Amino acid sequence: MGTEPNTDDYESLRCLEQKLWRENTRFDHTFMERVLADDFLEFGRSGRIYERADILSVRAHAIQALIPLPNFNVRLLSKDVAQVTYDSVETIDGAVRTVRRSSIWSRAPKGWVLRFHQGTTAHDNASD
Repeated sequence: MGTEPNTDDYESLRCLEQKLWRENTRFDHTFMERVLADDFLEFGRSGRIYERADILSVRAHAIQALIPLPNFNVRLLSKDVAQVTYDSVETIDGAVRTVRRSSIWSRAPKGWVLRFHQGTTAHDNASD
């Protein structure tokens, strides 16, 4: 079971995740090169697998996401590895989409780097 992060780590990770939902940083190549680990991998909400190069090649577009990120939580898996979870609420073509998100960050000499991310479409009122 993970442990609670200190305030500095929590705020750093919260800030980094929110920057991924802001156009001015999400499409800043220098920022993204620093934040994404060399072996970054993502399982998108569609089920598609994305690697670092895929993310870095995304063309800039409008992002209409709710900030602060709802249900934001951080837990340390080890001293230098954190799992971040939250819901993204994004408006795309007039439709609001809620996606459950999970990211794995690791501490590196240059700061926290994103190693893995997964998005799963949230189905309100769905029974499992």
